[in-house]
Amino acid sequence: MICIKADIPDELNEIDDELKAVYHGKDTVCFFILKTRELRNKFIEETKGMNKSEREKVYEVYNSK
Repeated sequence: MICIKADIPDELNEIDDELKAVYHGKDTVCFFILKTRELRNKFIEETKGMNKSEREKVYEVYNSK
């Protein structure tokens, strides 16, 4: 396991982990927050292998649901 120390905002810590999809790149960690566990799981499956900009476009659609 690799852990990177960071100051995570309280508002992010208060969100149920089952609603968060977390991805990282070489210089960024992204937290995608979805409304339900089912949407989160579907989002994770649909965005496998996508880069950050592709994933963000899909998130916009999911976030509008």
